[in-house]
Amino acid sequence: MGQKVNPHGLRVGIIKQWDARWYADKKTFSDFLVEDKKIREFVKTEIDSIIKSSGKNSKRAFDDSRKNIAGVSSIEIERKGAEKTTIFINVAKPGLVIGSKGSGIEALKASLAKKFKKQFFVEIKEIKNADSNATLVAENIASQLENRSSFRRAMKKTMSQAMKQGILGIKTMCSGRLGGAEIARSETYHEGTIPLQTLRADIDYGFAEAATTYGRIGVKVWIFNGEVLPARKVAPVVEEGGEN
Repeated sequence: MGQKVNPHGLRVGIIKQWDARWYADKKTFSDFLVEDKKIREFVKTEIDSIIKSSGKNSKRAFDDSRKNIAGVSSIEIERKGAEKTTIFINVAKPGLVIGSKGSGIEALKASLAKKFKKQFFVEIKEIKNADSNATLVAENIASQLENRSSFRRAMKKTMSQAMKQGILGIKTMCSGRLGGAEIARSETYHEGTIPLQTLRADIDYGFAEAATTYGRIGVKVWIFNGEVLPARKVAPVVEEGGEN
């Protein structure tokens, strides 16, 4: 099963925590669940639009077709009651999100309040190394595929960059009409070790899609950062006929 299920979901409650941390009764659970999905989608698109609009007013302009400029990896939502909702944004370039004197954060809060008719608290968490984050690595490969780069070159180049950051293993998979082939297929490359069935292993998993002229290509990335919990101590084996 370790080969099939999401590595993050398999380790929730062991070494991983929930991306959504709140409790609700049966009447409001579905509303909160749908709202969480809408919040995540809105935050990603709104951050890009805020950065692009601020860039037009400065010397640093961004291409309008570019996505995830700040490198948003994941968004965690924490609710304490019906009123207080905190959004934790894990991002590779926090300076772009925060903006000059916090203008980016304030603009994001205002957009969220206008969209969802409630107040939000926003906290930014910096990703120290984007090359060892599975989601950002997958998006990097997908971006290269959209720019018509060879899928093998994109996968191997990105994997070598990630291995230089001190990770213990990485596996990448591309699925779809690779190279414009008529029949869709999947190709996988890996370096190092990826112990998917070891629950104490810190496995980071990311997924992205590349929209090419031949159709969509799915990109999956697994990164092994090391073991979190100590290994189980094995009792010494006493051989038969040994000393008493």
